[in-house]
Amino acid sequence: MNLSFDNTEKAFAYKSNKDLGRAKFLFSTMSYPFFVPIGTRLTPFLMKTGLPIDGIIRKTIFKQFVGGETLEQTAEVADLLGKYNVQVILDYGVEGKESEANFDAATEQFVKVIEYAATQKNIPFISVKVTGVARFSLLQTLNEAPRLRSGIHDNELENDEWERVKDRMYHICEIASQHNVGVLVDAEETWIQDPIDRLVMELMEAFNKEKVVVFNTFQLYRHDRLDFLKLSHRIAKQSNFLLGVKLVRGAYMEKERSRANSKNYPDPIQSTKEKTDKDFDASVAYCLENINDLSVIVATHNEQSNLSAFDLMTQKNISLNHPHIHFSQLYGMSDNITFNLAANGCSVSKYLPFGPIRDVIPYLMRRAQENSSVSGQTGRELALIKREVERRKGK
Repeated sequence: MNLSFDNTEKAFAYKSNKDLGRAKFLFSTMSYPFFVPIGTRLTPFLMKTGLPIDGIIRKTIFKQFVGGETLEQTAEVADLLGKYNVQVILDYGVEGKESEANFDAATEQFVKVIEYAATQKNIPFISVKVTGVARFSLLQTLNEAPRLRSGIHDNELENDEWERVKDRMYHICEIASQHNVGVLVDAEETWIQDPIDRLVMELMEAFNKEKVVVFNTFQLYRHDRLDFLKLSHRIAKQSNFLLGVKLVRGAYMEKERSRANSKNYPDPIQSTKEKTDKDFDASVAYCLENINDLSVIVATHNEQSNLSAFDLMTQKNISLNHPHIHFSQLYGMSDNITFNLAANGCSVSKYLPFGPIRDVIPYLMRRAQENSSVSGQTGRELALIKREVERRKGK
């Protein structure tokens, strides 16, 4: 089968002319060199001042990248995507809270998201950040502690706090298992990632016995993650559970390199983009080789990696809708990949965040930065949108 990501008619069939025009305006604005750096600094400040800019944000960047402010509002987007055989990964996009009360409230919200997803035929997964239910500084302390073989360290209060974090994550995953909803645990910064990895391995051992409920995220712009993927698989086989794998390139490169440089430790990031691409594609190949005892989500906006994964599946005679293989892209980006994969029979989803507009500002600022920092991303999105606008005009 021949797969192409150039078919804009399929890519944007779900968008009205008005929606397409709004997207064209947004990506055109984001293409100006100084707009995103200034906008990402100014927007959070203006939101804190109480100035009435909610309406502008809601009609532009929020509408492009977010499913709504409430679970109910995401239903309209999920139903629309479902008409084109595109599924949804729901993400409660609130982050940066630091109190135990906030962590408990977030846990209950994640449970509500799971219970809601279970009532919808089009929402097989939810996404969870451990920093949504745990203090960042606690995770950093754990990361710096000696391998946690016999407890965390000498501070009893922080031991108790870590147990509460684990209880929250176990509760979320238990509810998910009962409702047959997958939990994708996001990767975070390297200096808090070790305790997250250990916790997710525990969760997989508890809940991934007969089906994959819990997925860990592997950021392949880290030069150690291909080896860690293989190690995780060996541990899963030895401990008799199924491995859940979400493959991404990564989200914190500039921050990671800056911290490594300032603190004078080896840069954890690949030295070149080509090495990242090589490890990402090797990870996909490894997962397809072992598809009977793991499940993989290929979560990338890289066209070549998606094409390579698709071609490898056909070469190996793996069904395009195999229950252990799923593709995913962020809502509002790379529609040419998502909808053309779906049209060719692949299992594919959009990662759909939701939450109060003021709470999802950090997420929106990252999307703006990602589109401007990934080489050619904004230009590629804009070119495809313009091509579809011209195609519709010519009808």
